[in-house]
Amino acid sequence: MHAASAAPLTRRAVLRCAFTAAVLAGTAAALAPVLRARRPRQTLTPAPLVEESYRGRHISVDPVLAAVRIDGRPLHVMRRADGSYLSGINHFQSFATPMELARAAVDELGTTQLAMAAPHHG
Repeated sequence: MHAASAAPLTRRAVLRCAFTAAVLAGTAAALAPVLRARRPRQTLTPAPLVEESYRGRHISVDPVLAAVRIDGRPLHVMRRADGSYLSGINHFQSFATPMELARAAVDELGTTQLAMAAPHHG
């Protein structure tokens, strides 16, 4: 029996090892976002609706979506570039919060009800 002799490192062997390491690193970098996306995400509890009675009307506001309902009917709300809000009821004045906007809409509406469906532009 003869002993296996260690072959000297050649340039080809070093380049083959470097290429293999680069391919493995590239594959790991490409697969990392895919593997991260497969992890279960933490579920956040939704923000509660802010509800109040104002001048005999029921106002509910979803602060995350800036969705406003007056007596269960949707009020069309638009967010301005400066972070303020405006609506179709009073579109000449901006309000700091959706709740302020809803109160102003109730003041403007008086005893009139909102339409069930929001108007579509088109």
